[in-house]
Amino acid sequence: MENYTMEGRTYRYYGREAPLYPFGYGLSYTTFQYRDLVLSPPVLPICANLSVSVVLQNTGQRDGEEVAQLYLRWEQSSVPVPRWQLVAFRRVAVPAGQETKLFFEVTAEQRAVWAQSWHLEPGAFTLFAGGQQPGQQTRVPSEVLSARFSVTGAARPLRGC
Repeated sequence: MENYTMEGRTYRYYGREAPLYPFGYGLSYTTFQYRDLVLSPPVLPICANLSVSVVLQNTGQRDGEEVAQLYLRWEQSSVPVPRWQLVAFRRVAVPAGQETKLFFEVTAEQRAVWAQSWHLEPGAFTLFAGGQQPGQQTRVPSEVLSARFSVTGAARPLRGC
């Protein structure tokens, strides 16, 4: 096999077609709300990591567990990339009526793109945080928060950081 491209071979690269059972699919006996998505710093050097925090609140009557998910989207890339890439997830137990603040780190390696080798590119990115993929249709109310950040500096090989 000589063609290792994933274009047309996995739902991550299909146009607008949604998978039947996306990552995190399932039902809960309670409801959750996300708020206060913070990216720090909003402008970072090419080799730096991004700190992310978001508040998750159980707005239902029962204790429950949520799979909090972070997705990254490259706004412009020199090579084909997924519509969005899962970069972090965590199963969190939250008692009824309570909230918790979640912290994540998106590393430079997670922003790397493949073009004969792994390299980092400057530009604009969007980060999504929620209990599902961006744009996913569900039977229960859920939202996905988004925030933009940018990366500055010259493109470089990942191993150069």
